[in-house]
Amino acid sequence: MISEHLERSVTQTEDGSVTLFIPELEEHYHSIHGALQESKHVFIDAGLRCITKSDIHVLEAGFGTGLNVLLAFFESKRLGIKMNFITIEKYPLIEEEFSLLNYGPLVDEEDGEEVLQQLHHAPWGESVPISDHFTLTKYHVDMHDMKWSDLPSIDLVFYDAFAPDKQPDLWSDEMFAHVVRAMGSSAILTTYCAKGVVRRSLQAAGLLMERIPGPPGKREMLRGVKR
Repeated sequence: MISEHLERSVTQTEDGSVTLFIPELEEHYHSIHGALQESKHVFIDAGLRCITKSDIHVLEAGFGTGLNVLLAFFESKRLGIKMNFITIEKYPLIEEEFSLLNYGPLVDEEDGEEVLQQLHHAPWGESVPISDHFTLTKYHVDMHDMKWSDLPSIDLVFYDAFAPDKQPDLWSDEMFAHVVRAMGSSAILTTYCAKGVVRRSLQAAGLLMERIPGPPGKREMLRGVKR
């Protein structure tokens, strides 16, 4: 059982971006080989850039540091995509923690820090317009208590929960059934995890799965498309 408030410390990663470390789980939020390059590779290059629609709904399992949302914000702006981003987080960071993150200037020198702060300060449970092309809805809830039927048809899933050996219930057949049912036809799911049991579970839930090259320090990752 994970305690309600997680103790976290800042760790520098090899690409100059930081991540957080949770002693209780012995787990980092991102790869120590590079937090920024991992998120960009797994969720932007292998996910968002494969979307052909110009108006999409994105679902993220694990808001965490907000890095994936930050990258999605600026990439959707570059691609001319209107995005409704929905993210779920059971253990939100407090301001003393997210104020230590250095992602803003690394992602966008001019506006990155301001947007990162907007994302973290956005109220929970409300649809908040971050810009004219991007709306953020954050849910402070256990994924098991999520009202899945209330979600719009999802076009892209960033599955970024802690590793299966740390939070096995979030990688279960039951959880993937909820996620896949929320996805529309031809929707894409990406995750850093490449475990065979995860691939088979997502396949059984209705995704056509493939292993693709992973980010630095990781040989493979998974991507799925809803059949």
